[in-house]
Amino acid sequence: MLNSLKKELHSFATQERALVSQRFFKTKKGEYGEGDIFIGVTMPQQRLIIKNYKSLSFDDLQLLLNDKIHEYRMVALLILNEKIKIKSDEAQKEVFDFYVKNFMNINNWDLVDCSCHEVIGRYLFNKNRSVLKEWAITDHLWTQRIAIVTTWHFIRAKEVQDTIELAEILIHHKHDLIHKATGWMLREAHKKNPTAIESFLEINYHKMPRTALRYAIERFSADKKAYFMAK
Repeated sequence: MLNSLKKELHSFATQERALVSQRFFKTKKGEYGEGDIFIGVTMPQQRLIIKNYKSLSFDDLQLLLNDKIHEYRMVALLILNEKIKIKSDEAQKEVFDFYVKNFMNINNWDLVDCSCHEVIGRYLFNKNRSVLKEWAITDHLWTQRIAIVTTWHFIRAKEVQDTIELAEILIHHKHDLIHKATGWMLREAHKKNPTAIESFLEINYHKMPRTALRYAIERFSADKKAYFMAK
């Protein structure tokens, strides 16, 4: 089954798309995606392909996640998104544990963003979420991004406190990819609880990187945007 999945991926691959992706995802030496290899398969194509491979074993998923080919890792994560939907808590914990074990293989922003809120967020929704703060204070960029983007699952249920608390932890982070993720989650949270998010911004706007602030207020009215950006 694993070889069949790989063959399907390569049947959709194009060199032109691979080159574009390698530039877009910063794969040159010294960039955040250094060494990542693309074969050139779109996300819609990958989502279509995985429909026939949802039963892929964890051993095979591990092989995909260990691979340098970006699309292999992506389809493994998309399959985990499907596996976590199983209602059994025991089955969900197996997916959660497997995902956490592979943090070092979830090593680009699109890999994080397509999966952590589905897997981690779904599993932690009715559980203690303190582990997110532990992840946020690590020195590992992708683990920190996983922490904040995971809260998207909670935001959709109108729970924004975790987002606020993690934004406070990450507010002084130096990397643009954390600024963007934090601002993005604050923007999403504002849709559900504008009062809470605007209160957070009133207190913290002067400490926030401008990128994070711009993302957070992107959908504010023109007057409110001007108010926060002028401060």
